[in-house]
Amino acid sequence: MPYHPPVRDLMFCIEHLSHWEKVSGLATYSDFGLSEISAVLEGYARFCNQQIAPLSHIGDELGAQFDKGRVTMPEGDARAYAQFVEMGWQALTHPVEHGGMGLPRVVGAAGVEMLNAADMSFGLCPLLTDGAIEALLLTGSDEQKATYLEPLIAGRWSGTMNLTEPQAGSDLGRVTTKASPRADGTYGVSGTKIFITYGAHDLTENIIHLVLARTPDAPQGPKGLSLFIVPQKLVAADGTPGTENAVDCVSIEHKLGVRASPTAMLQYKDATGFLIGEENRGLEYMFIMMNAARFSVGVQGIATSDRAYQRALAYARDRVQSRPVDGSSKGAVAIIEHPDVRRMLLRMRSLTEGGRAMAAATAGLLDIAHHQDDAEIAALAEFMVPLVKGFCSERAVEVASLGVQIHGGMGFIEETGAAQHYRDARILPIYEGTTAIQANDLLGRKVMRDRGETARRFAARITATEKALAAGNDTAQTIAAALAEARGAFDVALDWLLDKSRNDIDAAFAGSVPFLMLTGTLAAGWKLAKGALVAQSSLEAGQDPEFMTQKIATALFFAQHILPDCQAEKTRILHGAGSLLDAAFPE
Repeated sequence: MPYHPPVRDLMFCIEHLSHWEKVSGLATYSDFGLSEISAVLEGYARFCNQQIAPLSHIGDELGAQFDKGRVTMPEGDARAYAQFVEMGWQALTHPVEHGGMGLPRVVGAAGVEMLNAADMSFGLCPLLTDGAIEALLLTGSDEQKATYLEPLIAGRWSGTMNLTEPQAGSDLGRVTTKASPRADGTYGVSGTKIFITYGAHDLTENIIHLVLARTPDAPQGPKGLSLFIVPQKLVAADGTPGTENAVDCVSIEHKLGVRASPTAMLQYKDATGFLIGEENRGLEYMFIMMNAARFSVGVQGIATSDRAYQRALAYARDRVQSRPVDGSSKGAVAIIEHPDVRRMLLRMRSLTEGGRAMAAATAGLLDIAHHQDDAEIAALAEFMVPLVKGFCSERAVEVASLGVQIHGGMGFIEETGAAQHYRDARILPIYEGTTAIQANDLLGRKVMRDRGETARRFAARITATEKALAAGNDTAQTIAAALAEARGAFDVALDWLLDKSRNDIDAAFAGSVPFLMLTGTLAAGWKLAKGALVAQSSLEAGQDPEFMTQKIATALFFAQHILPDCQAEKTRILHGAGSLLDAAFPE
């Protein structure tokens, strides 16, 4: 079935939930109005719908192919990528001085969603390139920026992130790849890297690998890592790709999903590398790229959820089966008439739109923090990133699973396409840091480090929304009550975790994932509730009644069906550690 990019809802989120009044007030974005942004997204939507979405099923069937060190992409990808470059879509949010369009981050997030909903395998290549660009912008030398940024931003070159190794996994302190200094100022990089997304492919002129490695006298552990640019092809004096570097693709993985995204094992054999910044600060620099990628993976979750929802909704409208339970028809009806199918569809839509609203708000905060010296906004933006990644990726698996369920037995059959979304979604809670890593980051760095100050400011903002809702109509008051109860669960869990962390850190971290899911659920419900306030005002003004009525219905469903999950998560936090005692796993 065709993909229908949700431009109307994306624009609603940008205008009303992304702190647009502050973002648009930044000097960097003063030239962009909502009408210009809408026109850009409409153009991108057409490209994703017409050129990218048809690739998804083909790529899933064929996958990327490996032969004698070379990777060949599925038929149609090269043509579509050439159009992607020609239309300048890689440049969407990057600085004008380096060839970018300079649009706000929230517009970039909308673009990431549409591209990955159309075909997540295809979308992973630009996603990793975006991260490489951001890392170079913030940590690269002037010479490195002059050499690499323009072709990366144009999309002629792609970027990768080379972190893990066979013995390391997510424990980057165990990375052993070596970087030996040479007399000419370059380094010889040697080692093996695994799980490198788009580490080898035939779409671009060059691939720029950002590689974590150790110099000879580096300290052990994560503090001894440095970051290097290792081009697949060394860049000639005129800026064009030259001779092949000593980087070999040994193999690509055979995966459950995103099969047309080549996941490579790369062997570095004294490859020429260029140090980024200072030695032993590589992990610090790489976190810039990782943070950008983590946010984007959360947006991929929203994208996959939306594609699964659209497919399930279309099927539910067409599939005729069984008489209605109320006896209003003597014959079978479309399954969308059955109450439980409607419940599942509304859960899919609510989780998708809640994630989208939360991501838009986070993107706006990240932009404000980047362009203004505001410590509170910066802390709140950082607080939200693991929520977007962890919550939206976990919920994507649930939404895609519900999509299979709505299809019934046909959902288990590959030809319907529902199974592909489920398979594709399953990687999202794993890569760029598992859900537990996101939860540990949220609890350890974002909550415990400032003893809950940022978390309490987050809760205070929700309280303000509760008050605004309580002054509204019956529906608004119902949402307010559910939001208040969920926020109360958050407050209790936060106090317990802060207290427990003083003398029983294991018990606190046993509740880290439930805390992330509680907080993500609360954040998504809050943003949908804010959207409901806007929608009610718009309805009263006679604006777009069908769309605004749906926004209120979605927020109400989330409040009544999903926000109650916060109470269950609170219980898991307060009482869950006891079941994790050593006695549960005897030797």
